[in-house]
Amino acid sequence: MKGGSASPPTPADPSVLVRAEGLRKVYGGHGLLRREEALVAVDGVSFEIRRGTTLGLVGESGCGKSTTARLVLRLEEPTAGTVWFDGRDLATLDRRSLRALRRRMQIVFQDSADSLDPRMSAGAIIAEPLRIHRWGGRDAIRRRVHELMELVGLDPAWARRFPHEFSGGQRQRINVARALALEPDLVVLDEPISALDVSIQAQVVNLLVDLQERFGLAYLFIAHDLAMVRHVSHRIAVMYLGRIVEEAPAAELFRDPLHPYTQALISAMPVPDPEASPLRMPGGCPFHPRCPIATDVCREIVPQVRAFRPGHRVACHAVDEAGTHRLLPPRPAGSGAAVKPVLPR
Repeated sequence: MKGGSASPPTPADPSVLVRAEGLRKVYGGHGLLRREEALVAVDGVSFEIRRGTTLGLVGESGCGKSTTARLVLRLEEPTAGTVWFDGRDLATLDRRSLRALRRRMQIVFQDSADSLDPRMSAGAIIAEPLRIHRWGGRDAIRRRVHELMELVGLDPAWARRFPHEFSGGQRQRINVARALALEPDLVVLDEPISALDVSIQAQVVNLLVDLQERFGLAYLFIAHDLAMVRHVSHRIAVMYLGRIVEEAPAAELFRDPLHPYTQALISAMPVPDPEASPLRMPGGCPFHPRCPIATDVCREIVPQVRAFRPGHRVACHAVDEAGTHRLLPPRPAGSGAAVKPVLPR
């Protein structure tokens, strides 16, 4: 959450693998002679990922999901905020220590074709992190590559093939094998199935779930497909224009979403807003121009993320202390369906 001093996870809670607090990333807009507008890509994002669990990060394109992932992996420096990995503040690590820690953090990108070097064979691609980190000799690396290919459902005899000789789903399995090569604790999955055929998506998702159960992996699963996120995630955080507007256990979020934006996403009725942009951030709540229940306070004051129930946080002025909407009609007794607001054009 924004504001206040950050403190690392306490030893009493060793289950926390990743903790991000107050992450902020601003591009441009500073310097004496620079006149471009500042782009606030990430603004005060905080969350935790526990060992062996999946945090789903959802939201429309351009809301800051991928930037958040790069900040967590320290592929980019945050403008503000802190990331702890296994209790260690990544900002305090020197280059050598960070390099060693990166063995435990890996990423699978969205486009399986663009993320694979077309000049390298599948075996060489999977072996690359092993060679970079001097994992072992040539024979040991070859055995490890074959083991990884079998693990993700690829025939080790295909190790000499090149990326163009594989299907999209098979290429993504190569990406997964490469990410697992160094036995990481955390894998960031940045839209890992969005470029795949629908018939292949479920196969890759089931593979990821099986690998998590087998190796106790923690996932940061980034997507805009809520159905898939629901299938793989233990917790889900919803982002809008660089901010997390709601976070809760997956089942609870779908059963009883509190934020109007979350309700619209689950109802599959969000209306694209061509004016919504991190370059033109509205005053107050960033969602108020699209919210059917916005009031004057929403237009003037940014709502802070607050916990209304155990493990359920939301940033909305309209939610009262009981975790219900003051401005929406109550759901019928015994109904598990969430209110489904139609967002105005």
